[in-house]
Amino acid sequence: MTSFVRNAWYVAAWSREIDAELRRFTILGEHVVIFRRRDGGISALEDRCPHRHLPLSMGKRIGDDVQCGYHGLTFDGITGQCTRVPGQTNLPAAACVTAYEVEERHDIVWIWMGDPGRADRGAIFDMPELSDPNWAVHQGDALHLDANYLNVAENLVDPAHVSFVHPTTLGNSASENVPVHVRTDGEAIVAWRWIRDAEPVGFFKAFGGFDGNVDRWHYYYLHTPCTAVIDFGSAPTEDAIGEDERDRGVRIFALHFMTPITEGQTVDRWMHVRNTAQDDPEAAERMDVLLRKAFAEDKAILEAVEKEEARPSKRRPIRLAIDKGPLVYRKRIAQMIEMERHEDLAADPSPAFVYHD
Repeated sequence: MTSFVRNAWYVAAWSREIDAELRRFTILGEHVVIFRRRDGGISALEDRCPHRHLPLSMGKRIGDDVQCGYHGLTFDGITGQCTRVPGQTNLPAAACVTAYEVEERHDIVWIWMGDPGRADRGAIFDMPELSDPNWAVHQGDALHLDANYLNVAENLVDPAHVSFVHPTTLGNSASENVPVHVRTDGEAIVAWRWIRDAEPVGFFKAFGGFDGNVDRWHYYYLHTPCTAVIDFGSAPTEDAIGEDERDRGVRIFALHFMTPITEGQTVDRWMHVRNTAQDDPEAAERMDVLLRKAFAEDKAILEAVEKEEARPSKRRPIRLAIDKGPLVYRKRIAQMIEMERHEDLAADPSPAFVYHD
C-alpha cells in the first residue's frame, strides 16, 4: 500500500526549472511532463502516451499541444484530451492523458496529484514574509535524497539532532541537554527550544557577526504532508529578548518543500528568508554555502538510516521523549492516507440511523 497523501499540494519545481521544453518530473511515483505555455502559464500532463506508452516528454510541442514521438498522437496541453490521431478522423475517448492542477506563486510551481475536484488553491502554503519587502527571499537548491519522505520530514521537526549532526554549522554542544518543547494541537506540529547565554553556532559566527555570547532559538514547524519551516536566529545575550521578540535578532527562516519521488527517494527544495542584509547581493550566496554544508550532513545521516531500515532487525526500534513530534506526524499522515482510501458516503445519513453524538 502506498504511503503517499495524494490530495495535497506539492512543490513540483522552482519556476526557474520550467521553460518551453518538455521536462519529466517524478512525483509520488508518477511521471509528469511539465512545460511553460506560450501565454506563460504552466501545464502538467501524465508523461505516458496511452497508445504505446512512450513518454510524452520524448515527443515535441505543437504550439501548446504535445505530440507523441512514436505515432504522432497529439494531446491538448491543458486538458490532456487527444486532438489528433494521424491516419484517422475519430478521436477515441480513451485517447487522453491526465492533466494535473498547477499553481505558480512566489516563483514556486505547485502541483495537485489527487482528486482535481478537491484542489483548493487557498490551501497552498504561504507566509507573510514571502511578500514583505522587509525580508529578503532567496531560493536554494533541489537536494536529492535516497530516503523516504517520512524520515526526511521527521528530521525537520527535530531540534535535538542539531547538536550532534551539525556541530560546526547550526549547532554546538551548548544545546545538548536543553529541553525540547513540542506542541501538536495546531495545524502544524511545532518543536522548539532556546539556548540562553551561549557561544554562537558556526552559522552565526560566519553570518551574524556576533563576537560574544548570544541567546539563540530553533522553532521547527512541520505542515502535513511535506512542508517544513525552521525559524532560527540569535541575538546578543545582553539584549535579553523575549520569545515573541525574535525580529530584534538576526532571524532566518529555512523553508523545506519535500516532494516524494518514490518510496525511497525524496527531493527537498529549500530556500531561506532573512531579516538582515537585504541589500547585500553576496549575503544569500554566503548563506547558501553554509546551508549546503549543513544539509549535506543531514543527507548523509538520512541515507544511512534508509539503508539500515531496509535490513533485518533483531529488535524493535525504540522511541524517546524527543520523538513526540515525529510520532504525531506519522499518525497524521496515516490518517490522511486512510481517509483517501475510502469514499465517505455518510455525509447525508440515511434516516434509518439516528445519531445522538
